Amino acid sequence: MSKIKEVDAAVTSASDHDSGTSRSIGFISRLKGQRMDLNELGKAYFQQSLQYEEHQLERDSIKVRRKLDFYVLPLMMMTYMLSFLDKQTLNYSNAYGLQTDTNMKGDDYSWVSSALYIGWLVGAYPWQIMLQRYPIGKLIGVMLFVWGAVCMLQAAVFNFAGFFAIRFFLGLLEAVISPAFIILTSMLWTRDEQSLRSSFWLSVNGVASIVGALLAYGAGHATGLTIPQWKLIYLIVGVMTILWGFVIYAYLPDGPHNAKMLTEYERIVAVWRISRNQTGLKHKVIVPGQIKEAALDFKVWLLWLMAICYGILNGGVANFLSAIIKGFGYDALRTSLLQTPVGGLELVMVIAFGYLSRLPNMVGATIVISCLPGLAGLIGIMKIDIEHRFALVGMCWLQGILGSPVILNWTLPGLNTAGHTKRSFVLGVYFVIYCAGNIAGPHLFLAAEVPRYPTAIKGLAGAYAGAMCLQIIYTTYCYLENRRKQKEGLLHAPNSTEDALESFDDLTDKENKHFRYCI
Repeated sequence: MSKIKEVDAAVTSASDHDSGTSRSIGFISRLKGQRMDLNELGKAYFQQSLQYEEHQLERDSIKVRRKLDFYVLPLMMMTYMLSFLDKQTLNYSNAYGLQTDTNMKGDDYSWVSSALYIGWLVGAYPWQIMLQRYPIGKLIGVMLFVWGAVCMLQAAVFNFAGFFAIRFFLGLLEAVISPAFIILTSMLWTRDEQSLRSSFWLSVNGVASIVGALLAYGAGHATGLTIPQWKLIYLIVGVMTILWGFVIYAYLPDGPHNAKMLTEYERIVAVWRISRNQTGLKHKVIVPGQIKEAALDFKVWLLWLMAICYGILNGGVANFLSAIIKGFGYDALRTSLLQTPVGGLELVMVIAFGYLSRLPNMVGATIVISCLPGLAGLIGIMKIDIEHRFALVGMCWLQGILGSPVILNWTLPGLNTAGHTKRSFVLGVYFVIYCAGNIAGPHLFLAAEVPRYPTAIKGLAGAYAGAMCLQIIYTTYCYLENRRKQKEGLLHAPNSTEDALESFDDLTDKENKHFRYCI
């Protein structure tokens, strides 16, 4: 309470309530200059918001949300698209003689596919520590430069060992993106808004699939080249990534406190908006007790088990979709072209399921429902006669919807885990396990089982079934916890000022008795 009183005493500037702009916010400026912990800065911003009428803040919060949607969300979407495109270059280049030119044999290609996720696995937890301590926007901007250069280096390798090493470092660098965006989304949007915004920035995987397939198709028509066509794909994507790094370094915010598109008053409103999340902004100090709590939390273990399932699914589908389609008797150009609908379907369905998840208590149900099309597609690949090639390709297209349950599941640690050390630990371990699944996924595809890959299809179907069962258990557990708190009278009253200020004290979801889980 002493810090709250200190903030109360310091925040005394006069405000223009009619125009919605503050004449003097000197105290907050001093906090920024002292490099204060973001939770303390957030608490100061929230205290400043108490000078304004609630109806004014509600009105202006709509304007702030629109600004964030219009400026920040497109930056995140473009960045994530390039990240996914970098990963998918291996899939597209495989159709143009990559394995032959690099003398890959046996399961070498499967290991190269897994190398990216081995790198991601190694980098997943260290990145969580760095994201807790360093500015998110600047960190991502620098990483874009580096991984763009690494992407281009893939055009210089000529054997399995070189390709494995490059893909490993690419995964190590790109491991920062998904957890960074989960954290940034939780800092800029309310809990009710996060699932849809996360669906938007992940839906661009569909755009990346379309762009990548068309890029591969164009590379296939390129003539007079002094390099193989598959190398051209890596060079183009690498240059695009490096150039975009300049934009991100300059404009992507680290949180609401330094979003360039917001005025100082709008930053106050932005912090007031997310105070209802009960998760604060960011706390740089690692709290060992929160790690212990996470390790003993039943629902956290459910999340980690789901990470295995989605990792296996993603690793298998992302790297072998072109091989499956090509196995139905299509040439390289036709295979590239037939993958474009996958991206379109992913773009539409991920956003559609994101909207569905906005309905009250529908996040868990939406995740389960969004698993069904992909599962149906796998059954179709196993059962449809090989003569019906186009129907089989259609079943492959349904795998594009996998992005929806994946991203909605990714949002759960941000939605239902409070305490910054706890959330960082949960996300770090989550992505380590997710990467392990991605490593295992490609190895379900046995070269002798072309084109249906029955072992892989059965394994992926089992992963879908496991993910759905675990999600039902997770949602039920959170529902029962909410009902218990409701009976004890902890969730009846709307958040008071004290509750909102408490959210900046780095309490975990277990320590904060008023925390309501999203279901």
